[in-house]
Amino acid sequence: MNITKVGIVGAGTMGNGIAQVFATSGYDVKIRDVGDAPLERGISAIQKSLSKFVEKGKISEDDSKASIARIETTTNLRDLADCDLVVEAIFENFEAKASAFKELDELLRSEAILASNTSSIDITRLAAVTRRPDRFCGMHFFNPVPLMSLVEIIRGLTTSDETYATIKATAEKLGKTPVEVRDYPGFVSNRVLMPMINEAIFALFEGVASKEDIDTVMKLGMNHPMGPLTLADFIGLDVCLDILYVLYDGFKDPKYRPCPLLVKMVQAGRLGRKSGEGFYKYA
Repeated sequence: MNITKVGIVGAGTMGNGIAQVFATSGYDVKIRDVGDAPLERGISAIQKSLSKFVEKGKISEDDSKASIARIETTTNLRDLADCDLVVEAIFENFEAKASAFKELDELLRSEAILASNTSSIDITRLAAVTRRPDRFCGMHFFNPVPLMSLVEIIRGLTTSDETYATIKATAEKLGKTPVEVRDYPGFVSNRVLMPMINEAIFALFEGVASKEDIDTVMKLGMNHPMGPLTLADFIGLDVCLDILYVLYDGFKDPKYRPCPLLVKMVQAGRLGRKSGEGFYKYA
């Protein structure tokens, strides 16, 4: 199908980033969130991001203004009813996502496609709460969305070939590199990444090395752009913990058991950059 209007559910870090790349690629975008304040923060983040692209000469001032003009905001999910594609980008909780998809399924016309930006939750299970499981898939973007080129397209058990082809073509139009992934816990990215982060936390927990030295080993020895503990802070320790629980529950394999230190830090509210302190302190 021809996608021209895109809805984004959630104006947070991922939602506003996704909205930005769609708008800069010529799509009409509607962002929905539960209140005016998160929507205002989302638009402000987009404007700030676009300004940086203008400063670096990546886009013109006119392009920036045109992109913002393509974006509408709303607190009413019904305003997304005319969208060809809706991408959900709310927090990692099955019940919350399922509730949103049930409502969207009732509102959107039958040929519209639903996609989730979930980083780990079962796509087949989410699709099953709708009457269009063949027109449902995962569209997993990476943070920061305007800069990261990868999109994991997750095919649920019932995702049709037509839906996959449409989403693949859409991702390519956004300038992204789509990768086809089957619906298993953690997909590819987090199934590989989160055990590494978890093992780094275990190494710190067991006193193998300091946090700085663990990160230095991975940066200089493995050529990673940032160490796993710094990366965990960037992602959010609560998000890391949620994904590890999905892996642990999904595979029933003890190798995915979250490190007790990670659990305690989340309980203490030390979530990383967003809370001002995780493994490191932030101004």
